[in-house]
Amino acid sequence: MWHVHGSYTTSLVHGRHTYLLPVDAQRSSHGLGRADTWDWPAGAVEITAEECADADVDLVVLQRPEELEGLAERWLGGRRPGRDVPAVYLEHNAPQGRINDLRHPAADRCDLTVVHVTHFNDLFWDCGSTPTQVIEHGIVDPGPRYTGELARAAVVINEPQRRARVTGTDLLPRFACAAPLDLFGMRVRDIAVPDVTTFEDVPQADMHDHIARRRVYVHPIRWTSLGLSLLEAMHLGMPVVAVGSTEAFEAVPPEAGVVSTDVERLVRATRELIAEPALARAHGEKARAAALSRYGLRRFLSEWDELYEEVTR
Repeated sequence: MWHVHGSYTTSLVHGRHTYLLPVDAQRSSHGLGRADTWDWPAGAVEITAEECADADVDLVVLQRPEELEGLAERWLGGRRPGRDVPAVYLEHNAPQGRINDLRHPAADRCDLTVVHVTHFNDLFWDCGSTPTQVIEHGIVDPGPRYTGELARAAVVINEPQRRARVTGTDLLPRFACAAPLDLFGMRVRDIAVPDVTTFEDVPQADMHDHIARRRVYVHPIRWTSLGLSLLEAMHLGMPVVAVGSTEAFEAVPPEAGVVSTDVERLVRATRELIAEPALARAHGEKARAAALSRYGLRRFLSEWDELYEEVTR
């Protein structure tokens, strides 16, 4: 499998298998290899194109159209995923476009299984006759680190300027009226909003400690499968305030915070949680319990193991 989504891959490579990660000299998007910002087990092994061509591969995990359309076949020495070697297509993203046009690139492939990360994605993507399966996210538990000592709200968005309304960047000024915001992520420095402080260079190993010092986690993203940063915040024991789109209603129970499509309600909830530390902590404890129950790593890896056995038998 290619190193495409660092947080997701971090969870997956904690399984009991050997995970071959293509690497090239440039560490390009087609050969990124092991992560240098996450702590991955020894079972995550880098493999060059030359090595991969002759490798004894049990399963290919495809994640991008170009892998399906020839990249994987070239790395595998001419072996075709799904035909010459078992393969699944792991779909991370919610579809974009008109509802009747949401055709998946792996649609109508009887030799593949499309693995969705949320039931929302399974509902919206048109996979035709290709079998589908939902394996909900699993998180490497960072532990209950919440202190809430800072009367500020944490937000995590990568590339907020470019992704704009998709990530709810336009909503940040409204939330900043309720509490000072600390925005973490990639390429956040260009955001110039009063009461929004940006943190771009926080090492991954320190990120959880920084976020957990904030009193509430705000998730303004309009369109995503299900933000792993939201689930990580819940694991930390943070109360969450989230835009109620895609899978958020499923992930955040009422006792863990507030999920709504009414932005003013979300702003009021942020203000209330900032003002009442005991209430924030109580919601955060419920958030952690819910996240551990539904998005724990053991269940996640067990479901992947079941899928491995099914498609490789």
